Amino acid sequence: MKIGILGSGGVAQTLAAGFLKHGHAVVMGTRSPDTLAAFAAEHPGLAVGSVADAAGAGELLVLAVKGRAAVDVLRAAGATRLAGKTVIDTTNPMADTPPVNGVAQFFTGPNDSLLERLQGEFPAANLVKAFNSVGAASMVNPQFAGGPPTMFIAGNDVAARAEVSGILAQFGWEVADMGRAEAARAIEPLAMLWCIPGFANNQWGHAFKLLHKA
Repeated sequence: MKIGILGSGGVAQTLAAGFLKHGHAVVMGTRSPDTLAAFAAEHPGLAVGSVADAAGAGELLVLAVKGRAAVDVLRAAGATRLAGKTVIDTTNPMADTPPVNGVAQFFTGPNDSLLERLQGEFPAANLVKAFNSVGAASMVNPQFAGGPPTMFIAGNDVAARAEVSGILAQFGWEVADMGRAEAARAIEPLAMLWCIPGFANNQWGHAFKLLHKA
């Protein structure tokens, strides 16, 4: 599959390398392609262009930017290029204000989510929340003593959620499909919970696991 990565930071680079590792073609889109020159040189076959280039080329898209930039990046991608495509939304609505006793602050409320806001502005795209509740270092084929961790996902389109579930399985994750976009109101705050040990004790090497009763 050809993957369009919208973003150029650590998460974008980690996922781009992961898709290449698993045999996908990748086009990364950024406002400043020159910033990815060294990364591209280390990853043969990776293409780099504008956000619009990546959105147009990708059969499946990955939004991997800061939450504050998410709307603007999707606008730069263009609604027509997003239409009908699965868009993995890795973003979290982190506010610019510092954490309070290790608890990050969000710019969304308890009955709102960034995923819903993005889906509302781009109704023809099939957004699926994923990869938002773990650090970049563990996104691709994570290794934990307790076995594969769980990635919680949500999105309105059933087929898009199934497509993302397949990617996550390929990347070594168990998947917990929480249903439609409203579930992101619960999934996005998992990032807040995940960050507390990091902000409080500089511990970032963990992930969530959903256990089922025998």
